[in-house]
Amino acid sequence: MRKNKIGATVITSVALLVGLGTALQAMAQDAAQPYPKMAPTDQYLMADRDAEIALARSAAPESISRDATILVLGRHGYETAVQGKNGFVCFVGRSWAAAFDWDEFWNPKVRAADCLNPQAARSIVPIIELRAKMVMAGRSKAETVSALKAAYQNKQLPDLESGAMDFMMSKSSYLTDQGGHNMPHVMFYTRVKDSKDWGSGAENSPIMSSPYWFYSPGEQPKMKELPPILVFLVAVPNWSDGTPADMHDH
Repeated sequence: MRKNKIGATVITSVALLVGLGTALQAMAQDAAQPYPKMAPTDQYLMADRDAEIALARSAAPESISRDATILVLGRHGYETAVQGKNGFVCFVGRSWAAAFDWDEFWNPKVRAADCLNPQAARSIVPIIELRAKMVMAGRSKAETVSALKAAYQNKQLPDLESGAMDFMMSKSSYLTDQGGHNMPHVMFYTRVKDSKDWGSGAENSPIMSSPYWFYSPGEQPKMKELPPILVFLVAVPNWSDGTPADMHDH
């Protein structure tokens, strides 16, 4: 009988240790991935429609954004709030519009004001709209990637146009939890395969770049059936309202 009690105690202790180890591992994973899953849908929405329109317009200088089409995020995806006349499209991007392997992909705090030129409006905005539709329907990353691949295969998404670019110059945007990484910049969407062709990453070069779909080289196989898009980012000295940005904070 005593041996049975000792055995039971040992088994219980081992089970507790295993449980503790599993809990610690889960905590470590949560720390490494602060946003492991989609937040409740409401957290991605802005309650004040006028505030979202104003934030979207602040992505670019007023001379450009005042005549732009403005999109706002609704419960089923992006909706046209203001019909523009200059071909530009401004909207407030959410975290899930970024690369699928970004640590903050599900960060509900992100509010990234974008204003895309006509070329990007025609070829990038349809991607953003499909991603928003999928996410707001509660779809997973994998399901969204599959939907994008199917849309390209069925010619429901256009090819990337030459000259596609994006103003991101709002001082009111929240781009990431990484402190001062919110800086005024413009982005160019290209079919360039080698970032060195633009001098990206070279010493003292003002140009940065990243793949559009997945950041990590290890995730690149998931890009199969998606068109390669390389995004170049160039920091600019002023916010969209003309006030200078303190680049030492970034």
